[in-house]
Amino acid sequence: MENYTLIKCGKLYDGRKAEFQENVDILVEGKRIKEVGKNLAYPEGTQVIDLSDLTVTPGLIDAHIHPEFFHYKDVGMVDTILNSDGYRTLATYHTAEKELYGGFTTIRSMGWWRESHELDVKRAISEGYLPGARLVVAAHLLGAPGSHGDMTQVARNNPPVMDFLQSQCPGTGNGADFFRAAVRRDRKLGADFIKIMATGGFSTPNDDPDDIQLSDDELKAIMDEAKHLKITVTAHAYGPALMQKLLRFGIDGMEHGSLMDHETARMYEDSGAYLVPTFTPYQDAILDDEASMQMKSPEFCRKLHLYQKRLQAGREEILNSKILLGYGTDIVTNYNSYDSGVEYRCWRESGADPFRILQAATINNAIICGLDKDIGTIEPGKYADISGWSRDLLTDMDALRDCAFVMKEGIVYPTEKRLDSAIGT
Repeated sequence: MENYTLIKCGKLYDGRKAEFQENVDILVEGKRIKEVGKNLAYPEGTQVIDLSDLTVTPGLIDAHIHPEFFHYKDVGMVDTILNSDGYRTLATYHTAEKELYGGFTTIRSMGWWRESHELDVKRAISEGYLPGARLVVAAHLLGAPGSHGDMTQVARNNPPVMDFLQSQCPGTGNGADFFRAAVRRDRKLGADFIKIMATGGFSTPNDDPDDIQLSDDELKAIMDEAKHLKITVTAHAYGPALMQKLLRFGIDGMEHGSLMDHETARMYEDSGAYLVPTFTPYQDAILDDEASMQMKSPEFCRKLHLYQKRLQAGREEILNSKILLGYGTDIVTNYNSYDSGVEYRCWRESGADPFRILQAATINNAIICGLDKDIGTIEPGKYADISGWSRDLLTDMDALRDCAFVMKEGIVYPTEKRLDSAIGT
């Protein structure tokens, strides 16, 4: 016989309606939600949890995480090369555990440059051996040599070492046949989606966000093979030319899109593709926060200044669009990867409505992750992934850094605040 839990909510955001419902009950049976409503009847022996002083939401989802780091200061290329796969595996689990305790019950990991053990972490959590956020995993970064996904650039002054390191990268190569095989291998490994590094970036030394780093033949091979194998594809993308190209190839979605223009936004809307805009890494450029920009690497800081006006215009285009937006942090500097609540402040400081942000972090992300049958809303039949917040989500920009309650699949876990995790610590 399943155990029952009744949760009494003060305010409830259910993942669908852009409103807080007052004094609603949630009846949980085992791992799933059985009933939602006012003054629910419940079986004898039901555990009652009183959250009448909290705002309750579905368990939140961060759709763009790099969990392989214990601390953001380890993200640099040298540390990425020197730290072992075992160390990175432990860091991935540490991130998943911290995310759960912060109210984020699902995270979407964006791939790794060499053999990844994130699928093993996902398996251990899903089989119940370890407590942690549910993982949705891209096994590898697929990209060309010298691209934003090629971490071996750190050894570019020693070509034999660089070439050896590249030989350890299953997703780094050239030509349509290589990338077709890479998609097949990632699917065979059990990857949930394919991640391609289609453009340059802000943190790498020898490229720019407007670059296009895969040929049309390579892109077509990836898209066609993924379609045949029934696996979705997302791309690291910034500039309009690349985004339009990817939309014409029929990509499922993209990450960042930070240099969006009006024409591309309209094309995006017509396509039905999603975008996970990851505002956190560029917020200092949006706000012209020089002190924060200076905390980043010299190349990152230089590019933020160079692209600042386009980043600001792109942010406005994204938020004024009707694109299906996800909530993702892409934290690689200044905050640790599990501090997913910081993205809420970035949206709010850019003028976004709180309910649009919550929708992005719940049902939209569940759709992006391909899990909307099980998570993303509070309604009968869904997993009992439920978070509670003590701060006012309508007025407090740091509300999602102060989790007061979290349940995943019917089990209550301890919570941790992130408010004492100041920038740069």
